Amino acid sequence: MNLFQAAILGAVEGLTEFLPVSSTGHLILAAHAMGLVGGVMNAFEIVIQAGALLAVLWLYRARVLEVLRGIADLRSPGGRLLLGLLAAFLPAAVTGLLLHHWIEEHLFGPLPVAIALFLGGVVMVVFERRRRGRGIAPRYGAVDSIPVRVAFLIGLFQCASLWPGTSRSMVTILAGLLLGCSAVAAAEFSFLLALPTLGAATLYDFLKHRQELLTGASVGLGATLVGLVVAAVVAVIAIRSFLRYLTRHGLEPFGWYRIALALAIVAFLWHHVVGLG
Repeated sequence: MNLFQAAILGAVEGLTEFLPVSSTGHLILAAHAMGLVGGVMNAFEIVIQAGALLAVLWLYRARVLEVLRGIADLRSPGGRLLLGLLAAFLPAAVTGLLLHHWIEEHLFGPLPVAIALFLGGVVMVVFERRRRGRGIAPRYGAVDSIPVRVAFLIGLFQCASLWPGTSRSMVTILAGLLLGCSAVAAAEFSFLLALPTLGAATLYDFLKHRQELLTGASVGLGATLVGLVVAAVVAVIAIRSFLRYLTRHGLEPFGWYRIALALAIVAFLWHHVVGLG
């Protein structure tokens, strides 16, 4: 991998990590398009998520500090949010540990990604249309007002995002909306939940593949750092833009994008198979 390819993957990660379109799915597609495949590439795609996490830490530094102070007082708003984030983190953490190797072996490919993109897109379009039709006011307008039990249910939904192409942001935001959160509260909870969820996955894959990521010929320290930095810068821009767009237009446009991308992937794969035949 050269530095230009690392920058491309970093930009894809930063742009898509917090949008409901699946960053892992887009990274898999981008890597395949550039001929970058293999176990260490899967690790690189996960490790550069640290750049996106740095963007969350910077943009939500006041909220993160509030959560850290909540360790001393779990009844404070920061303490309640801390408990909620922990409750939401645990289901995917346990499921991910159990299924990590199977997922990496069977689901890191264009066709599984296309299936997840399509199904997720349909769910988003249908959900948004029904939500607008009901016009029910949200019960939880701020992220620190989300009860622990609701946070745990969001965490259960997050397990579905272990299938590449599903999108962690999509399932957690949809779950938040379904359970009575406002659009902004659901999105901010999703962003904050990325810190323990993606942080654990990033650390796991970094430790597992640290030799190849830092000194290996296939990736190396330079490419890893470029991917991290580009992902962080692009993610800051993407998060700010997404919150404004979400409050005005909802999730439906992202659903149609997912459906169109899935169909394009299937058409490309079909053409490739027919061409080989």
